[in-house]
Amino acid sequence: MALLADCQDSWDTPDKSGDPVDILDHGLQVAAILAEQHPGDEELQVAGLVHDIGHHLAPGDEAGHGEHAAASVAGLLGPRTARLVALHIPAKRYLAAADPQLALSPESARTLGCQGGAMTAEESADFEADPDFMAAVALRRADDAGKVVGLRVPGLAHWRPTVERVAAAAGRHGLDL
Repeated sequence: MALLADCQDSWDTPDKSGDPVDILDHGLQVAAILAEQHPGDEELQVAGLVHDIGHHLAPGDEAGHGEHAAASVAGLLGPRTARLVALHIPAKRYLAAADPQLALSPESARTLGCQGGAMTAEESADFEADPDFMAAVALRRADDAGKVVGLRVPGLAHWRPTVERVAAAAGRHGLDL
């Protein structure tokens, strides 16, 4: 929770030229969208909340920010939450290939190239076979939608019980809290 709080006034680009909301506001928006659309999947919601903290942990690493974020939360929030965080970039690459109506923000469109570009047909087929395919695509779609300046969503304190439940469930599966 402290790391998320530190993401207030931290941006996806070091010079703040990227998306129009800071990392905390973006995560809160994404989590709120996922809570509305997938109310029974708290791991997915929490993945939405934390998916971009890699921008704060390793500023300027567009290609690796998902992996940095996933690595930083895996021990506390469990393997599925971390995996969904890591999959938000492959899901963007998948949607760039599969959805001709995809509307990326200018920053997301700019970073697509350094993240590998649109998936090939073979990569897309492999991604579709992933057991977390649908959740990863849902996270990515919420990621694209959660960039609205001034959007009012529940704040960080609202998410503490959800994060605690996800962390407690991860702990029951033998992970170190």
